[in-house]
Amino acid sequence: MRHRLAPGSVLGTVLLLLAAGTVAVAPRPAPPGPPLPHRMADTGGGSQLITARAPEVGATTGRVVWWERGWRGRWREVGSAPARFGANGLAEGATRVQGTSTTPTGLYALPYAFGIAPAPAGTRYAYRSVTDRSWWCQDNESRAYNRWVEGLPADCRAAESEHLVDYGAQYARALVIGFNYDRPVRGRGAGIFLHVNGAGATAGCVSVPAEAMARILAWVDPGRRPHIAIGTESGPTALTRY
Repeated sequence: MRHRLAPGSVLGTVLLLLAAGTVAVAPRPAPPGPPLPHRMADTGGGSQLITARAPEVGATTGRVVWWERGWRGRWREVGSAPARFGANGLAEGATRVQGTSTTPTGLYALPYAFGIAPAPAGTRYAYRSVTDRSWWCQDNESRAYNRWVEGLPADCRAAESEHLVDYGAQYARALVIGFNYDRPVRGRGAGIFLHVNGAGATAGCVSVPAEAMARILAWVDPGRRPHIAIGTESGPTALTRY
């Protein structure tokens, strides 16, 4: 025969168990940490930032997020999209080797935009239209190394360069990433962009879906000194280092 306990007895029993420490109490969830840009050592000094983060150096996928710094210096997320990286993952930008199909980690300026397709409505960035004569010289022996050229210079071999118009999907729209750009180091790498997805992993660039690339170009403002930070979630190439 079952005996019902009086409500007061049940309450008393629970209180006794709590006092004795024998009843597990679910911990409160930890409050969310500050946004990623607040945890970074440097964001480039502007008020716009794009972060491209992979889970580890060998990963070929991750996420791109674009941020704005507003009132009281607080960063807020504006948008995000899945990202693709180099076929061989990521590599420290300062020691990267050209031709390794790795995406260079680090913090970089975004010199200008370009594309085969027209610039999205609202684009404020300098936007170069790709023509049949547009190349990106990657020849280490050329004076035009890691530069856009209209018509190949005599010292820049076509086999060591990208004919931009041949990449109809990827270079429909793109932003130049300022990796090895201001003072190019031969053999470090050339032609690193944020561009539209192709069929799979990149040769060293960062890529996003076409819709996301259009949104980024309509949002990014050269007057706000935007930068892109590329890295991993943890370890020596963690984004928080930059």
